[in-house]
Amino acid sequence: MTDRTRTGALAALAVATLAVGAALTAAPAGAATKAPAPKFLSASQLPPHPTSAWTADKITDGVPEEMQYCFGEALLAYDSSYRAFRTDLDTNAQQLNVVVGDSAKAKALATRLDKEVKRCIARMDTAEDIEADYKSYGSLPVEEGARVHGFATRASWGAMDINLVSVGRDGGTVTVVLWGQMGDFSDAPVKAFKKTTTTAVNKLY
Repeated sequence: MTDRTRTGALAALAVATLAVGAALTAAPAGAATKAPAPKFLSASQLPPHPTSAWTADKITDGVPEEMQYCFGEALLAYDSSYRAFRTDLDTNAQQLNVVVGDSAKAKALATRLDKEVKRCIARMDTAEDIEADYKSYGSLPVEEGARVHGFATRASWGAMDINLVSVGRDGGTVTVVLWGQMGDFSDAPVKAFKKTTTTAVNKLY
């Protein structure tokens, strides 16, 4: 083999190697691209606090402690992430995003979580030293829908807390927003929380 022939053969081999490498690294035809991660609320999108500004923690994998009691079992099969919010006083909030991927399964999860709110409050009400009351604040016409719930707890030693919780869905993703502070139903910023919930669902994607 002449030097010219050898050089040509080596060049052809290099081109063929590059082509094979490109074929191996290219995505197969019809392969699905990874969906973008859902977005979270910012601190400014929480119900305004009359005397203190909200601050937002970093996004964390898992389920926030505040939601474990009510939703822990329902969320065992899913990967989820959350962001916690707080003020300098007695108010806190959390947003949980659960990417189910399948729209039908996400709908079933959202339905279950709405039911779990009521079951959870019933469990609280039978707990020793705690009384709990529930209110439904209806549904919201955002994406695939959202529902807003409220519950107030009273401890035998006098502590009173009011909480608002919403469950919303956009396609295959479910978001849960929980807000709480000391007080009773008269202290609940229902209108502002509904706005926050609408923003949370719209902001997912």
